[in-house]
Formats: sequence, structure tokens, C-alpha cells
Amino acid sequence: MSAATSTFDDADFASLTERHRRELHVHCYRMLASFDDAEDAVQETFLRAWRSRDTFDGSSLVRAWLYRIATNICLDLLRQNSRRLTKLTSFAEVPWLQPYPDALLNASAPSDNEPDAVAVERETIELAFLAAMQVLPPRQRAALIVRDVLGWPASEAASLLETSVAATNSALQRARTTMQAHLPARRTEWAARTPTAEERELLGRFIDAHERCDAVAAVAISATDLRVTMPPYPYRFDGLDAIAPLLERALGENRDGDWRLVPTSANRMPTAASYLRRPGDPEFRAFKFDVLRISGGLISEITTFGPELFPVFGLPLVL
Repeated sequence: MSAATSTFDDADFASLTERHRRELHVHCYRMLASFDDAEDAVQETFLRAWRSRDTFDGSSLVRAWLYRIATNICLDLLRQNSRRLTKLTSFAEVPWLQPYPDALLNASAPSDNEPDAVAVERETIELAFLAAMQVLPPRQRAALIVRDVLGWPASEAASLLETSVAATNSALQRARTTMQAHLPARRTEWAARTPTAEERELLGRFIDAHERCDAVAAVAISATDLRVTMPPYPYRFDGLDAIAPLLERALGENRDGDWRLVPTSANRMPTAASYLRRPGDPEFRAFKFDVLRISGGLISEITTFGPELFPVFGLPLVL
């Protein structure tokens, strides 16, 4: 069955839509900055697509049709929950921010090499990019993603947003200006890519220091201006003078249990998944993720998330 057919049966609908599920999830994640909210948005996208399958007239590709539905769902969610920041100084101001497992990013592109296969490799999945987008109004956010991330032409973007080309271009320019004001000028200071061998080695040293509860070793691989945030909590720690006592307390928990850390990666950044075994408990239990930003061979930022997404990362809740 071709994309131009106006009706679907169950098998046709599944074959033509399911192959786009992961890239739609990445799209919704970029819009919402929350893995869980993106999951809900994609489920709603497929439900609405199924319910309206008889109205699909074949005038556009199934992929574009699904993107239109998903984008409108995200716009509705953003308007309903008023999740928009008026300013952004750190991830502590984005309590809904969640990490995205690289294993799923690698599987997000359709098999026929459609554009998102390239887009997902770029910096547009990085935590700094996602957080900066939370300052944008919903329609500007959508225009930026569709035009600059997905690379759609202005006419297709305008059709998706159900507005004029001029209005879409205007929203895009305003979005670009806002993003430039909220991201470092030097892209190397924030842009994500697959962790390098050097970064993986530093992640190994981070894991070793934490498993040995060696605060001195942890400080030795950290930049003096290290920043730590812990979404959804509003905590923010800047500089080793503020963070060193925090490290000593955290690593001193071996008095109350033992740590085991597992290397992984999230948002194209080296990440450690931590398990804690408390006294009297024979098992290590999922405790947290630490997503590391590395600059100049040192850890410059740690974003700590809770253990809720361990299964999504393919990690057990118990070791």
C-alpha cells in the first residue's frame, strides 16, 4: 500500500506508521525536554492518527502527517502546563528536564535514511540546547525544530504549523535570536557528540573514584568552576569550594553502604549510573544518573537525575 492511499487497515497502518515511532519520540522530546512526556505525546499521536486515518487524503507523506499530529499535541501540552521559562541560568530552573539514552538515539532513524538520521547526531539533543529551548514560546520552538533541526523547507514547515511562510520565517528568526542569547557563543562549550575515548577514560576515573569513595580523586578530575545541578530539585552548586563538601558527604556514604557505578551515555554525553547497597541489604539498588560535561580534560558540569529511567537505559533496578 502506498502513502497516497486514503484508508488504512490494521496491517497497513502499523507498517506505515510504526517505523517512525522512535524519531517522533525524539521530536517530542526536543519539544518537551521530558522523556516521559514525549512517551505520552507519541502514544497520543498514534491514537489520533488511527482515529483520523480515514481523513488522510494522501496529499502528503505519512511521515509529514505524523509530524503534524505530534507537533500539535506538543503545542497543546506546552500551552496547558505553561512550561516556559522567562530566564535560564542553569538546569536547576528546568525541573521537568530528563536524560535521553543514546542507545535509543542510535535506533531513532528510519531505515531508508530519512533526514532525522543526521539531525539526531547533532547538538540538538544536548541538555544545554533543550534547556535553552524552554525559554521559547511554543510556536517558535516548533519552527526552530522543524526548520533548523529537521531541515524542512519553509513551505512544509508553514503547512505543518498551519500558518504562512512569512509567519513561520518570522518565528524562526526570533527563536534563533533567543537561542543565541542563551547558549555559549563557542559551540564546543556545549554542543554534544558521541563521547570520545578521552571522555570515556575520564568517566572511568569518575566511576573508580566514586566506588572507592575517594573525594580527593573526584576533585582532581574536576574543573575549579564545576557546576552541579539535580533536576527536578532546584539545587545548584557552583565551584569546587561549594561542591567539595558535597562530594565528601556523598562519597562518605560508604559508612552507610557501598557504591557500584555502570558506564552509559545520555544526550551524547558520558554518563554514570549509580547503585547503592545499604547496610543489611544484599543487593545494589538503582540510585541516580550523573551526566558529565567534559571540557579541557576535566569535568566541568554534572547533571544528576533520579533512577526512574534506568529500565529505559536497559539497566536493571537491582544488581
